[in-house]
Amino acid sequence: MTKTEKIKELLMRGVEEIIIKKHLENALKSGKKLRVKFGIDPTTPFIHLGHTVPIRKLKQFQQLGHKIVFLVGNYTARIGDPSEKEKTRPALSQQQVEKNAKTYFKQAFKILDKNKTEVHMQSEWYDKFNLEKTIRLLSKSTFRQIMTHETFRKRIKKDQPLGLHELIYPLLQGYDSIALEADVEIGSTDQKFNLLMGRELQKKQGIPSQDVLITKYLIGIDGKEKMSKTLGNYIAILDKPDQMYGKIMSIPDSLILSYLKLATDISLEEIIEIEEDLKQKKINARNLKARLAREIVTMYHSKKKAIEAEKEFNRIFREQKTPSQMPRIKVSGVRCQMSDLLVKTKLASSKSEAKRLITQGGVKIDNKLINDPNKKIKPENGMVVQVGKRRFVKIKM
Repeated sequence: MTKTEKIKELLMRGVEEIIIKKHLENALKSGKKLRVKFGIDPTTPFIHLGHTVPIRKLKQFQQLGHKIVFLVGNYTARIGDPSEKEKTRPALSQQQVEKNAKTYFKQAFKILDKNKTEVHMQSEWYDKFNLEKTIRLLSKSTFRQIMTHETFRKRIKKDQPLGLHELIYPLLQGYDSIALEADVEIGSTDQKFNLLMGRELQKKQGIPSQDVLITKYLIGIDGKEKMSKTLGNYIAILDKPDQMYGKIMSIPDSLILSYLKLATDISLEEIIEIEEDLKQKKINARNLKARLAREIVTMYHSKKKAIEAEKEFNRIFREQKTPSQMPRIKVSGVRCQMSDLLVKTKLASSKSEAKRLITQGGVKIDNKLINDPNKKIKPENGMVVQVGKRRFVKIKM
């Protein structure tokens, strides 16, 4: 692929909007080495495939020779980005944030070249902020400007709480761009207000405003909402190979093309051919999904692990066999209710959840369906307890 073709794909694949596209395109063609910023809040200790959409875009910039600036928001994480949230997020402690942050760089470097990536923590500059600097930063925006944030307007309209600390989140993220001297910032659609704040603050500082590249959402495995840690519809890049493979196989067929475009390195030309083959029913959606699963597991684990995960998946779902390996849980041999057994084996977090799982027809013992939560069960050594299609434990007396 030529440099011109690489630039074209960078500006098109997985991109929702670019501000300002022509300016960024000219900068890329000029040969100037750009500083490309991406920030992520360590609100949990893992990165999921939705996060990898903008990180993979960073990789494209990196392959063109630009400097990637990866920022962990250890200050903004304590506030929690209010964008698209209907209530104030619980505050995280500094210890929680630091613990989560430790894992972020390791995960990001599964995609980015560590030796060519500049890494930073917000504490490098915010630890040096005093009240005077804070007031000076707050003076760079107005209440009217902040209240154009759609989330803030919705909260007030619905009479939902809106903390003063949430109002300064966009300013903190915007100032990051000044501190890092960003030429470009990448983020997802829900980040648009914050990304534009970076441009605004740079302008008021008398320095060139960064271009903004906004990436598309990756819909979660439920096929309904964007992939989210909060909604639990995510695929973490630290998921075990068999878990990752199984989750990908569970996505609706309608998401296959989107996942191919946003989460793999398969060329756009081939994806267009695949799309046409799907329309003409020349290719089976299930087989294509299996290829997608192999591609993604290979990216974050290895080809060998992908092959093993596929064999294990087929063993369980095609051959209707139990997994070759499963957790072994020690329990006593005392007869108990089925709902209690699920709690003891950690397949349910509470007795009420256990009852719900059983009455919904999702629980089996040694491949026999159990639909009565009160049924008395005598645990036996080697007994296999199954919840849903993927969760198995073996009883160890």
